[in-house]
Formats: sequence, structure tokens, C-alpha cells
Amino acid sequence: MPIHLIWGDDSAGKENYINTLIKTTVDPSWISINLSRLEGTNPEQAIQALEEARTPPLGSGCKIIWLNNSPFCNGCTNELAILFEETLKLISVQNHLLLSNHKKPDGRLKPTKALQKLIKSKCCIEKSFVLPAAWDKQGQQELIKRISKELGLQMESDVIEELIDAIGNDSVRIYSELQKLSLNAETTRNSVITTKMVRSLIEGISTNAIEIANSLLINKPIETIALLDALLEKGEPPLKIVATLIGQVRGWLWVSLLEKAGEKDVGFIAKASGINNPKRIYVIRKQLNGQPPELFLTLLSRLLSIEAAIKMGIEPKDAFRDGLLSTI
Repeated sequence: MPIHLIWGDDSAGKENYINTLIKTTVDPSWISINLSRLEGTNPEQAIQALEEARTPPLGSGCKIIWLNNSPFCNGCTNELAILFEETLKLISVQNHLLLSNHKKPDGRLKPTKALQKLIKSKCCIEKSFVLPAAWDKQGQQELIKRISKELGLQMESDVIEELIDAIGNDSVRIYSELQKLSLNAETTRNSVITTKMVRSLIEGISTNAIEIANSLLINKPIETIALLDALLEKGEPPLKIVATLIGQVRGWLWVSLLEKAGEKDVGFIAKASGINNPKRIYVIRKQLNGQPPELFLTLLSRLLSIEAAIKMGIEPKDAFRDGLLSTI
């Protein structure tokens, strides 16, 4: 009776886990019958998932009932909670009930408590896929290492830093770019992904996004709007633009904070700021021209608000205007 409780905002990580589970447990010849994809925001489909979990698979292999946006551990009616607890005792041993949600399970709810007991008895598997914060560089490094390991890729040591600067914590884009880089490596008969390959692939987005950041810094609203619109109209993913801007502003913030604290060691400032080349500190100092850290904290806060707005479905151009340009 395997139950999989999957949660977190790393949609690419969750999708990869689910796809691997499907490939390894469901017989391809019977997949149209033994794989159900249901939506938990629809109460009827949530009930349907519980009903299907009681029925054994047809043919060979196992059966997967995947309920996306599962309501059971994140708020549901009392009737649905009771039905869920009753169903746990009746799930077929050849079935996998897969419950996924963006939010962390609410430990106060009865269904969550019931699943926690099953986790202890190893009848339920809990997996969390949480994206690191935009300022959590170590977390972003671990995310890229995990994804590259899943894809079976080898990379030069500096590749991770290049990807963080260009993409940040957008796991969907990390998967996509690493897959492209993998194909590029195969084409050039080079088994290792190099920094040159990364820079060639992401140079345009990084350069243009940094131009946008620079125009914000020197208070040129019309130029900022034009650059943003041009980049979005070219089809560049808005979350990728945000990630690049966050990386740029984060570096400025650290340099500004350390300068304000009286730190003079360029090497130390570069290391603390996550900047690979210490010589860039001289350029950044000139760029900042004594701007206070409070400015960059405000910009960073606005960028995180933009990221949240885009993920909620707000039109990217509107999200950028309402969030970022209002600070100019």
C-alpha cells in the first residue's frame, strides 16, 4: 500500500520524481488504464482518487493514482477527511496513491496525522521539494548539483556559479538549460559541460538583464521599460529575467553592506558576495557610487514580489511595472 506524500514549490523536482515513479511501476502496455491523473481542487475528483485507490490494477504491473493539489493535508471538509481515513485501510497493495501539493502538509489536520503514522511504519513515503531562497547561494548550488546528478551530467567546477548568476533558483529553467547543454556536449563530443558552453547559451539573457539592473541603478525608467518589454517580447522566460536580476542586486547589496562596515579587503568582499572575480569589485564600487544598502534591500524585496506575482499568474509585463518600476 505505497502512499507518496509530495510537497514543495520545486515543480520540476516533483515532476521528475513522479515521472520516474511512473516509468518504474506502471507497465507501459497498461498505462492508459493503470495511470490516473486527477485534480484535487475538484472535490469530485478527490473522491474519485480514493475510489480508484481501492481497485487493484488490471493486467501486469502496478497502478498509480496521482492527485495533484491534494486537499487532504492542506484543508478539506470534515466529510472528505473521514472518507480519506477510511480509505487508507482499503487501498490495494498493488496501488500507489500519489498526493502532491505546493504547500507543506498541515500537521494539525487528522489526514496528516494519519499519514505521519504510516510514514513511521514505512507504508507512506514523504518527499519535500523546496526551492532555495533567492539569497541562499549554498542552497542553489545544492539544487544544481542534484539536478545534474539526476541527469547524469559532468560539469566543470565554475559551471554551477555561472548557472546561479544566470538562472538562480528556477528549477524548471535549470533542467531545461542543462538538457540543452548536455545535447551541446554530445554534439561537440565533449562529455563535460564547460563554462564556455554555459556562457554561449545564456549570454544574451544575462547581458540584457544586467542592462536592466544597471538602468534601474542609474534611475532611467523609460530605458528600463523598453529593455524589459524587448526581452519579454523576444520570448525570454520572465522568471529567468527575475532570477538574473536577483543575482545582480544580491551582489550589489553585499558589496554595499561590507563597504559600509569598513571592509577594505577586495578578496574578502568578493568571496562574501559570491563573486568569482575579485577585480569585479572595483567595477561594482564604481557602479554603486556610494548608494546605501537600503536601496538594494528595497530592490530585492520588489524582485521577490515580482517573482511571486508571476507565479500567481499575473501578466509578466504588469508584474514588472507594478513591482519593480514603482521603485524608480
